[in-house]
Amino acid sequence: MQKIITLAEKVLNGQDITKEEAEFLINVSDDDTMLLLAMADKIRQKYAGDAVDCCAIINGRSGKCSENCKFCAQSAHYHTGVKEYGLLSEEEIFNAAKKAKEAGAVRFSIVTSGRGQSKADDFENICRTLKRIKEELHIEVCASLGILTVEQAKELRKAGVTRYHSNLETAGSNFPNICSTHTYADKFVTIKNAQAAGLRVCSGGILGLGETREQRVEWAFTLKELGIDSVPLNMLTPIPGTPFENNKPLPPLEILRAFAVFRFVLPKAQIRTAGGREVNLRDLQALALNGGASGIMIGGYLTTAGRGTDRDMQMLKDLDRPRSMPNLD
Repeated sequence: MQKIITLAEKVLNGQDITKEEAEFLINVSDDDTMLLLAMADKIRQKYAGDAVDCCAIINGRSGKCSENCKFCAQSAHYHTGVKEYGLLSEEEIFNAAKKAKEAGAVRFSIVTSGRGQSKADDFENICRTLKRIKEELHIEVCASLGILTVEQAKELRKAGVTRYHSNLETAGSNFPNICSTHTYADKFVTIKNAQAAGLRVCSGGILGLGETREQRVEWAFTLKELGIDSVPLNMLTPIPGTPFENNKPLPPLEILRAFAVFRFVLPKAQIRTAGGREVNLRDLQALALNGGASGIMIGGYLTTAGRGTDRDMQMLKDLDRPRSMPNLD
């Protein structure tokens, strides 16, 4: 117990914990997990404040992805029955953004399946739609479009995009077990290209991809080394037809320990509880926000449903946590 408190005080005093210290924290017992969450929340209070950042996404182009990520319903390598369609119209995406804002989202992102943006028309339409959303709805806009060039990143910034999303997904040592059609290095290139264009990067991944606890620590430190300040943490929802359809769900307390340790390692980051929280955390969802998290993804996800946004807004009200306001500078 004392070591958990001592390490929290170290972070609260402006120091970094080591990988070995983070590995100790992620391996604490269930009996000590509530203390770990409380200390992570103290760190969150000091460095990230009380406001909860609520974001929403739309699956702008679905299915037929050339990549073979073993968790993904949209990969063309697997037969999952996912709905397939090309880029949605500007009006469809705009109306989804309008509904997201009305539900409480402070930012909205277009996500597309596929390795990248090989169709010029699609990329131009995405940029035009994002620009309109920001100008007319006064909401922050983000994008998640796969592998990105510097030139594309600059065009997104001109359109008003402030963050580009590119998940590492897992630790580098675990990534070869996840995907073989692109590399961890490809992820790094995209992140660096976005940063070079002046975009902030949102990068996290999925808990439950067969990684060890120590690999979760490795992953957190990689994000720290890359200067990532927005980290969405998803929890695997096994999709029938994918290689990971039989992955065993992680216990909720183990998931919450991971959230807490990410806060210890990345004290100033926006750490967001995202896809799979309803299925994996169930009645303990609020503990993520009381255990270091400072954001949530609301509404549905790419191929799985979320829960009603009214329930999420009630959860924030019950926790006495205000929603953050958009930064449109």
